[in-house]
Amino acid sequence: MKFKAEEIAFYLKGEIVGNPEVTVHTVSKIEEGKEGSLSFLANPKYEHFIYSSESSIILVNKDFQPRQEVRATMIRVDNAYQAFASLLDLYNKAKEGIKTGIENPSFIHESSSMGENCWLAAFAYVGRNSTIGNRVKIYPHAYVGDNVTVGDDTVIYSGVKIYDDTVIGARCILHSGCVIGSDGFGFAPQEDGTYKKIPQIGNV
Repeated sequence: MKFKAEEIAFYLKGEIVGNPEVTVHTVSKIEEGKEGSLSFLANPKYEHFIYSSESSIILVNKDFQPRQEVRATMIRVDNAYQAFASLLDLYNKAKEGIKTGIENPSFIHESSSMGENCWLAAFAYVGRNSTIGNRVKIYPHAYVGDNVTVGDDTVIYSGVKIYDDTVIGARCILHSGCVIGSDGFGFAPQEDGTYKKIPQIGNV
């Protein structure tokens, strides 16, 4: 995805110094900048990099006054660091938004439902009577058991296991390898000195 300086400035409510038509498609540290990349300058000790950086666009604080010519197009904002973080969040949401539909081979039980603009990747599994909210992303090899509820805008990465009867809220991020709804550590001591496992019948 490419973004023009004028589009970025509009989103950030910033002021352009330079070419409003220049585009970027990636991000980089200011000292590692290259053509087509977006960088930022927030810490004064890195100022010397802005004069040699090859980044196409650099976010700077409104009070920044360059002491030399700056090749890049600058966008003046209230807080360059916060603005950069905001752009990364916007980019990530835009990238995730591209993924929609149900890929094959994957499985979702006929008794389960998925909301609008969801993505069920290949080799993902959704069991019986589960409800998947809007804009949920389920990556390959993720397992969603029976009677599970997943809230809107949640992301379930590869290798996640969600056991039966679990309730996941909205806007959650479940990273690879996590297990939700597994047994607690419950054992009852017996008269003969052994321990009996206590069934975990609740939910998460």
